[in-house]
Amino acid sequence: MRRLEGKVAVITGAASGMGRTTAARFAGEGANVVIADLNVEGGESAVRECKENGGNAVFQLTDVTSETAIKAAIDRAVKEYGKLDIMFNNAGLAGALGTIEEVTTGNWDRTFAILLRAVFVGIKYSIPEMRKAGGGSIISTASVAGLRGGAGPLPYSVAKAGVVHLTKCAAIELGPQQIRVNCICPGGINTPLIHQHIPGGEPVARQVLNTIQPIPRAGTGEDIAGMALYLASDDSQWVTGTAMVVDGGLMAGGNLFGGGAASPFSVGAKWSGPSFEKE
Repeated sequence: MRRLEGKVAVITGAASGMGRTTAARFAGEGANVVIADLNVEGGESAVRECKENGGNAVFQLTDVTSETAIKAAIDRAVKEYGKLDIMFNNAGLAGALGTIEEVTTGNWDRTFAILLRAVFVGIKYSIPEMRKAGGGSIISTASVAGLRGGAGPLPYSVAKAGVVHLTKCAAIELGPQQIRVNCICPGGINTPLIHQHIPGGEPVARQVLNTIQPIPRAGTGEDIAGMALYLASDDSQWVTGTAMVVDGGLMAGGNLFGGGAASPFSVGAKWSGPSFEKE
């Protein structure tokens, strides 16, 4: 039997990168998936990929800065498939770039709206539907940048640290209702969010990311999808309040962007938006 047979999942940011890979993996394991994203073309393509992988999926246009839009994605899952079992708060971007002095309050707020406030909203509106279903699994994408300094842009790092702590607090509150809350802390994953910033694109990004952690290869969407599948499935039914590090050993003793590896975020840039938007 497939590990998510009959379960219903909403995945934000599922039109590309880690979210898309996870959506296809969930579909292949029997889940019904709502692809919630701003990227219409990528979202519709992701739906086709999910169906080719043996599952059901629909696309829901979703701006995660909108509380109404996130609730609508959850409502769409219930309308299409009758319930909600899994909420994966995954949508993200690098956001505000620069030193503390250079970052504007407007870009700081935009970063937090997408990376932290949207996670809170996704958790908030999942609760009633998961309660009706007798429980569920809420997963959010954090980062190793939320666990240590210097592993990402400053506002991004602080927002991801917030996701880690929100995960722990929500897990305590929701555990008695059989709702599990966990987050994933990826290391150097070679997705469009990273390689769009590097001259030479994906192949060059992969070479850079091969050098920053003990396991000498860049992380992939499949690495994150495997952890998300574990957290979504009944295999992790006694796991909650955790920040699951998936980083090839980076936190144990990696180089980050030292040792000759350049940061993927452009010097002098002020903002890094969604991967499908051309800068």
